[in-house]
Amino acid sequence: MLTRQDVEAAAQRLDGQILDTPFVESRTISQIVGCQVFLKFENLQYTASFKERGACNKLAQLTAEERARGVVAMSAGNHAQGVAYHAQRLGLRAVIVMPRFTPGVKVERTRGFGAEVVLHGDTLEASRAHARELAERESLVFVHPYDDEAIAAGQGTVALEMLRIQPDLDTLVVAIGGGGLIAGMATAAKAIRPGIEIVGVQAERFPAMYNAIKGTHLPQGASSIAEGIAVGTPGVITQAIIREKVDDLLLVDEGDIEQAIVMLLEIEKTLVEGAGAAGLAALIKHPERFAGKRVGLVLCGGNIDPMLLASIIERGMVRAGRLARIQVNARDVPGNLARITATVAEAGANIDEVHHQRAFTLLAAQNVTIELVLQTRGREHIDQVIEALRAEGFEAQVG
Repeated sequence: MLTRQDVEAAAQRLDGQILDTPFVESRTISQIVGCQVFLKFENLQYTASFKERGACNKLAQLTAEERARGVVAMSAGNHAQGVAYHAQRLGLRAVIVMPRFTPGVKVERTRGFGAEVVLHGDTLEASRAHARELAERESLVFVHPYDDEAIAAGQGTVALEMLRIQPDLDTLVVAIGGGGLIAGMATAAKAIRPGIEIVGVQAERFPAMYNAIKGTHLPQGASSIAEGIAVGTPGVITQAIIREKVDDLLLVDEGDIEQAIVMLLEIEKTLVEGAGAAGLAALIKHPERFAGKRVGLVLCGGNIDPMLLASIIERGMVRAGRLARIQVNARDVPGNLARITATVAEAGANIDEVHHQRAFTLLAAQNVTIELVLQTRGREHIDQVIEALRAEGFEAQVG
């Protein structure tokens, strides 16, 4: 089984090849979630993910004959970029098989590192099978994204860096897909500090490792905004390590992850993808579980599709009451719209959109429903706008 010595040897190989990322306290987030939170900014790696640690450690140990053959990997994006980048640096041929749903930003970045990208299958499992076929057909070395001790050892160097800076951490909270990151980190952390608690986090839509460890049979979804941990088949090697060294597993839903992404963007001015926000999502969903503790979180990746990010930000504004839709019923006569917009302006809200609804309404034919999408300061402000409209004689309510 993987050992602390394997992780420390990996750290020596990675020295100078990857970034020793910042690990700092977030005082504001700590106040919000009720525990002392330290953030490990792995989204600042060159490929914007911790994955290049394992990739670099694996490729650095290939024999001369294996290097000459080249490598093939399967990934939804971050492992792909890590393998592609370090293969390019070492002068190796790299073929990367990615599911067809992979965000375009990850596909283009992987190609940008000189890899041959093959889009195949709608799931990671289908992509993995095709990558195995290519490895057999073209004599390429298969670089597994997580179920490989060299990969897990490389990922485990994250824990070495965290505990070097904050040796008194009570808990490490780590996202789980296939389990490579948490397996490596748990191996190193438990050896350094046996009493430290290791908590894994999975998306509710992809609870494969949770099911395997806890013996549950929770259903698996088709997609998640945390596509980096949307893994249907947990690793064999990693599962054994998690059983022995990980103290607890938690699930988070899509809303928790979205909220964590927006929180990190607003508070820490840092961009993470869904998987990178999973740890903070667990603290948001289970504050009592971590109350008063010193908690280390890994912001494990920052490769997010811009269109998805835009949607998440907008939905976050709706949840916070800073973007609201209200309905105003009024007589369909000249001047009423001007009165409504003037009232909204005087109440201090900004109008994003206006829609007149004449046909699809149950109001009398001479009336109209006007839908307004407003930028506001929060829920209390929404109430103030509604009250102002009613004071002017309009029927108004949150839509």
